[in-house]
Amino acid sequence: MDNNITISLCMIVKNEEQNIARCLESVKEAVDEIIVIDTGSTDKTMKIARAYGAQVQSFLWNGNFSDARNASLDLAAGGWILFLDADESMTAGSGAVLREIVKANDVEGYFIKIINYVGSESYSECSPDMVFRLFRNRPDYRFHDAVHEQIVDTIQARSHQAKFLITEEVVILHYGYLNQQIEEKDKINRNLSMLSKELAVHPDSLSLRYHYGVELYRSGQFEASVREFLAVIQQLEPGALYLARVIRYIVMAYHGAGRLEEAMDMVNTGIAQVPDYADLYYYGGLISYDTKNYGAAYAFFERCLSLPEQPVHYASHSGMRGFRPCFYLGQLAEKFCNEEEALRYYIQGLRDNPLFFPILANITRILRPGEDPVYARNALERLCDFCSPQAYLIMGQIFFREGAFGLALEYLRRGAAGIQEPSLNTIHQAVCLLQQANYPEAVELLNLFLPKEPLYPLAIMNKLLCFWLQGNNDQVRKAADQLFALGLTPDTGAVVGLLRDISEGKEAFTMQLEEEGMTLLLEILMRTLALKRWDYGEKLLQRLNKNCLTEYGIKIGEILKKYGRLEESRNFVRLYLNAHPDSAEAYGLLAELLRDTGAFFEAASYYRQAIDKDPREPQYYCKLIALYKELGRAVLDKAAERFSPITSLVLSGEEAGKP
Repeated sequence: MDNNITISLCMIVKNEEQNIARCLESVKEAVDEIIVIDTGSTDKTMKIARAYGAQVQSFLWNGNFSDARNASLDLAAGGWILFLDADESMTAGSGAVLREIVKANDVEGYFIKIINYVGSESYSECSPDMVFRLFRNRPDYRFHDAVHEQIVDTIQARSHQAKFLITEEVVILHYGYLNQQIEEKDKINRNLSMLSKELAVHPDSLSLRYHYGVELYRSGQFEASVREFLAVIQQLEPGALYLARVIRYIVMAYHGAGRLEEAMDMVNTGIAQVPDYADLYYYGGLISYDTKNYGAAYAFFERCLSLPEQPVHYASHSGMRGFRPCFYLGQLAEKFCNEEEALRYYIQGLRDNPLFFPILANITRILRPGEDPVYARNALERLCDFCSPQAYLIMGQIFFREGAFGLALEYLRRGAAGIQEPSLNTIHQAVCLLQQANYPEAVELLNLFLPKEPLYPLAIMNKLLCFWLQGNNDQVRKAADQLFALGLTPDTGAVVGLLRDISEGKEAFTMQLEEEGMTLLLEILMRTLALKRWDYGEKLLQRLNKNCLTEYGIKIGEILKKYGRLEESRNFVRLYLNAHPDSAEAYGLLAELLRDTGAFFEAASYYRQAIDKDPREPQYYCKLIALYKELGRAVLDKAAERFSPITSLVLSGEEAGKP
């Protein structure tokens, strides 16, 4: 074989037994030799590499990735160098393309498409980019920089006429940005430390400063990252390959720091320079949405959907022309009380990314599965392919949060089929049974948890609720004693004591709960109302002092409204409103409660007050318009009834009154 077209894979590794086999398996037909430089593995990494025929050499780690990379180049005999990390692999078909492109006589190296997986192992998103990974093997081509090592500029310096090409047909998959990989290797802190030392030596390096800014952003140091990116962009040429990414990072860092005005200024500056960059329009929409500039947000998100395929060097985040803007366009439609339009956008987004579960959750909420479970299930199963246990579990959790406990139980059981060990899913199944008044089976599941298990306190708390709702005083006392023996926070202990005292019929006294205790108590209130046990819910509320009832009046009112206790809900919302007279949310909720009981004129007055308090919130305008239409129909019906049989004159008079 012509040595000029042979390929050496060069790698540096340390403790990569979870990744390296996947990497080497993906390239075994694409390369002619494998060079692995090991910087101190204590696991099976070297053994696995040798099993794939790799030449493995140990390297005493000196804190410099370029030195380790160059050690691998010194051993390489191929005419071309391909370098990968162990947490990467190549897609099927890439090897054949690789074999072809190295036949070119006038090319010194290639930029290759890489797809970075970001997020958790259970749900990740992909972000494409271009990286320089393939170049001719020459003794004067060597890496520099201790971290985020570079070689392109070295090749250009040694060969001024060097030609580089981009290939998108060779694709690398990168798993190193998954949360678990980052946490296990503490990559961010490691990189920050190394980059800081390099910048002290090379303060004018734009590449180092850019990568330092990226790591600062990933660590949540947004203000510091902005400073680095601004320093970079001031010196970048207008056509620089990573200009778009620098602009996006500045926008993201400003947004993360809460400096929304500067973020929007940079969006507009960036669009002037890269007018087809979807990420900038998306962040423009996000900033506009956050500042309630909904018209601008709509325009930005719609523009995202109309843009062409993004060039790979933009490194556009996944879904910027699909599910991400669709999600916010659906949210906007809901703000304008247009659920039909919201569903259209959500369904469009779901088709782009069936695994983006916030969209699925919003669709489910609009379908109201607690009210009509059969319709909701049929509609969702037409939209989604529930073909895995994970899909059933996720849908079960969504139904659970919506209070559709029958559906939730069905899906949670299907998702957990064959799993023996008790888990949070088991707790949720027990809650679903409890919420259907199937107390014995709920307790049976909760009894699976042993005292030393982390979920044991949660299991005992739900057993206490089962016994409390059945009026089993002895078991309530026993469960309460078990919880107190575990050691409870004052707030949680107060709620447990409250349930015990109510069960035993002790004299009522009022108490003040903080946020933790009120969150627990409101959850219990919701569950009693879902079971149509208002008597129990009323006893809970009677034990809270006025200050507590006032501060949480709007949340109590929302729960009571959801379960049909409209008069009681109005009382609590009014209590809250007396203490918070500037709350547009309270005026709006009170208007809805009055509308639902037919008090249209009073409801209209409260909607107008909600608009006065928050004139940028569209839902109050939309609901007031709908109320006026409803009021008009009611007046028309009354007139037609009053003046029958000359109803036609009433109707024609209505038509005549139209502008």
